[in-house]
Amino acid sequence: MLKDLVLLRGCFRLLFLYDVAEAFDLRRLRELLGPRGGPVKGVFPRRTPEYVRFEQAPIIEHVEPVNLGGGQRVACSLKYYSFAVLVVQLEIPFEGEWSAVAAQASRWMDAAQIDSHAREIGRRHLEQVAPAVIRPTQDWLYESYFITNLEQVLKAGGEQAKAAELLGDHASEIVQLVRGEFTPLAPKTSAEILEASLSYYPTDLVVVGSTAAVLYDRAEDATATFQVLEYAKMQLLEFRYYDGLMTRLLSDVYDALETKRNLLLQRWSLPRDAERFNTIRLDVMELTERIDNAIKFVSDVYYARVYRIAAARLGVSEYRNLVDEKLRTMGELYDFMVDQFHESRSFVLELAVAVMALLDVILFAILLAKGG
Repeated sequence: MLKDLVLLRGCFRLLFLYDVAEAFDLRRLRELLGPRGGPVKGVFPRRTPEYVRFEQAPIIEHVEPVNLGGGQRVACSLKYYSFAVLVVQLEIPFEGEWSAVAAQASRWMDAAQIDSHAREIGRRHLEQVAPAVIRPTQDWLYESYFITNLEQVLKAGGEQAKAAELLGDHASEIVQLVRGEFTPLAPKTSAEILEASLSYYPTDLVVVGSTAAVLYDRAEDATATFQVLEYAKMQLLEFRYYDGLMTRLLSDVYDALETKRNLLLQRWSLPRDAERFNTIRLDVMELTERIDNAIKFVSDVYYARVYRIAAARLGVSEYRNLVDEKLRTMGELYDFMVDQFHESRSFVLELAVAVMALLDVILFAILLAKGG
C-alpha cells in the first residue's frame, strides 16, 4: 500500500506552441543555429528507430536557463517544426510529497506571466534565425500543455512504486495533477479522466488530459511519450489554423458569389476566382496530409495508442473533421462556380446566335424592300 509516506521526484514540462509563419527552411535553420541546434533523433527507446520516425524531424535548440522570478532558473529548449510551429519548453524540477507537488503544479499551470515570458523567448530566437522563416506572421496562434513527469515515486521503505499501486492508492492525486486542481474531484470526474491512462511496463504510466498529462517513467524513457504528446498538440494547433483559414476562404467565396449572382458580365471572372480558391484548397489538402503523416507509428502499438488517446483528449479529430468538411464544401463551391460560368457562357453564346439570326432577318427584309 502507498498510503504511507511517499516521496516524489521529477519535473514539470511546460510546452508553449506557436504558429509563427508559413514554414521553416530546416536546412537553412541548421546552418544558422550551428552547434546549438540539430534534428530530434533517438527519442523512442522501446523500439528501433525505423519503427517510429519523423518524416522530417524537427530541429531542437538548447538555450541558456531562464529566470522565472524569485531567483529560480529553469532549463529551456526550443523546437522548430517544418510547418512553422515553434515550441518553447520549460523544465522545472520538483521533489516532495503529493500535496506539495500538487500545489506546485497548480501554481505553475495558473501562472499567466510564464506564457508572456515564453513568447518573448520565442520572438527573440526567431529574430536570430529570420532568414529561415518563410512568410512570418504577427498574430501567433497559440497552444500550451503541461506535463508532470514523475521520475521516482518512493514508498516509505525506499522501494519504487508500481503503476498499479499509484492508480489504486493515489488516483485522486493523479487526477488533480491532470486537471491542475488543488482539491479532490468528484469520483465520476476522476473515473472519466483515468479512462485515458496507459502502461507499457508495470513501472510506467501515462494519464492524458486536454490541457495536461501525468507521466510516470524514467526521464530517458519518458522522452518518447513527451514527443508523442507534443506532436498531437502540434497537430491540434495546425488544424485550428487551417480551420480558421478555410472559414475565411469560404466567406470570401460566398461574398464573390453574392456579388456576381445577378450581374451577367461579372460572371466572366468566375473561372479566375474559382481557380484561385481551388489552388488554396489543394494547398491546404496537401499540408493537412503532411501533418497527418509527419510521424509514423509503423508496427509500434504502444506509441500509436498513446497518440490515439492524446488526439482524442485534445480534440485533434474534431478539428481535423471540421477542416475536411470545409474542404468538401470548398470543392462543391468550386464546381458550382465553374458551372455558373459555363451556364453564363452558354447563355451569351445562345444570345449572340439569336442576335445574329435577327440581324440576318432584318438584313434580308431590307434587301427585299429595296428589290421591291
